[in-house]
Order: sequence, then structure tokens, then C-alpha cells
Amino acid sequence: MRLVQFLSRSGGRKVGISEGGGDIIPLAGTNTVYDLAVKAVESGASLKKIVAEAAREAPVSYDELLAERRLLAPLDHPEPARFWVTGTGLTHIGSADARDKMHDLAHGEGGELTDSMKIFRMGLEGGKPAPGEVGVQPEWFFKGVGTCIVGPEADLPMPDFALAGGEEAEIVGLYLIGPDGNPWRIGFTLGNEFSDQVTEALNYLYLAHSKLRACSMGPELLVDDLPADTRGKVRVKRGGEAIWEGDFLSGEDNMSHSIRNLEHYHFRYDMFRRPGDLHAYFFGAAILSCANGVETQSGDVFEIDVPDFGRPLRNAMVAAPKPSFTVRSL
Repeated sequence: MRLVQFLSRSGGRKVGISEGGGDIIPLAGTNTVYDLAVKAVESGASLKKIVAEAAREAPVSYDELLAERRLLAPLDHPEPARFWVTGTGLTHIGSADARDKMHDLAHGEGGELTDSMKIFRMGLEGGKPAPGEVGVQPEWFFKGVGTCIVGPEADLPMPDFALAGGEEAEIVGLYLIGPDGNPWRIGFTLGNEFSDQVTEALNYLYLAHSKLRACSMGPELLVDDLPADTRGKVRVKRGGEAIWEGDFLSGEDNMSHSIRNLEHYHFRYDMFRRPGDLHAYFFGAAILSCANGVETQSGDVFEIDVPDFGRPLRNAMVAAPKPSFTVRSL
């Protein structure tokens, strides 16, 4: 089952089911996936059951939703500051190679084993613990809160101070914290974590700065188990034509960490188990266009096309104006 959030032509919010065809089936009396998830937790029923029992409305055209930019991110919070956006990296078989290439482009080849490769090897050796055990700790970073998320087809702003902007095509785990402080996995979606890899390559201590950017998710929320092997394509388009294309490989068969291990190390912190909060946790990218010599520019479109997740996630990167602010003493 896959869900989408969208706006009606009158501006009202809707939740619908994507059944793989050209139409979305709206759920009657349902405005947000958040409300559905809260109802599922409170009732003790599965989210699938809640959706299956909801009344349906007349189908709407998926193509029209895309063309008119009425699709929303597949999950949001009524209080955006209570939607944590975080992520991890070096979790996929190809991710260390991509990160090493990125740093080689900035600093040249050779030298000692990088910290990236060291933590990647740690994941290979201990990232998939046996049931009931805890594996090695992954890399982790803070991305932002709900206000940094843009929807499908929306523009990704590249800050005036950024040195670059590059896609990071990933699977995102989406979670609701229940009243007792336990996390509930709502499902999975596609994400473009969108980072400044040039800033990161200057010094690994700049990783935190390079991640404080907008990101995108969607368009569809997979309410099911994550396929162990999920594949597709990542593209950078300019003027309607692809200037680069790479293979998207994810799912645990292509990862050095299990999803369970990644979740353990995120939710072990008390601050991330606050009842009512949402979490979007990016699971890491296996391939980067920048590691293959691509230099993006304003107007380029990032496309992540993975059939297991329905329609592609597309966003154009657009240069943002210089921010204007002043720090004052009270």
C-alpha cells in the first residue's frame, strides 16, 4: 500500500491511495497521514487496517496533481518544529567509494585510510547484529526540522553561501512517537537529502554545516516492509536532458547496516522519544553525482526513480537570494 498527501483545487488537504495506475483514490474525511497514524496507535489497529476501513471518494488524476504541483510531502506535522529530520551515511555497499571519490576530487588520491572508510568497514563487520543483539554505531547527522522539507516537484533552494548543491538519493524511514514514548514506524519513502558536498570535502568537521539544507521526500509513502533489494535510477537533468544517470541500490541486501540497527542508535536518545513527535530518518546514499565529476547549477532537476515507491521524486535546484538578518542585543 502506498499513500500520498495532496491539495484539492480548492486548497483543502487530502490523503489518497496510489494503486499504481493513473489515478489517486482519496480517503473521505481524512486530511493528513499524521492523523491516520495517531488513530492507528490509539486504536491498536494497523495503519493498513485504518486505511482499508476508510470511505473512498472519486478518483483524481495523478498526472494533474504532478503538473499542478499539488502534491505534498507524504508526511508532515501540524507543528513543523516537532518533526525531526536526521540521517546516517556510509551504510550502503557503494557509499564509502562515493565518499572517498568526493574527497579525492578535493584533496587528491592516496594517503592513509580515511575516516569514512574506517567507519564503513566497521559497519561491514558489525552493522547487522543477530536478533536481540546491538551492532556497531553508525554515522549520524542532524538535518533540520519539518520546515526544511519541500514536497515533490517543488524547488530545492541552494543557499547563497553554499559552495555547491548535490542530490543524495535515499530511502527515508518515517516514525511517530506514541503516548508511551515508543517509536512506531509508519513506513518508508524516497528522499533527496540534498547536501553541499564541496563544503563537506574541505574538512570532515564541516559535515554538520553541509547538511543544514532543505530536503525533499515522496511522493509516495510505502506502508509495508522495505524490500530487501530495491533498485532504480538517479538522474541529474539540465534543459530537459539527463547529464548524468546512476543506479539506485538500497534495501538491506545492499546495505552494511540493518534497518533495526540504525533505528536502535537513533531512538536510544531520550530526546527522540517525545510523545507526538515525528521523525524522518534518511538511511544513506549509495551513489552521488558529484563523486562522478558532475557540477550542478541552478535550474538542474534531480530525479529519483524507484518503481517500488511508485512515481519518481523530482525537484529542481534553484539559487536562493542572500539571507538578510541582524543579530541584536536585548
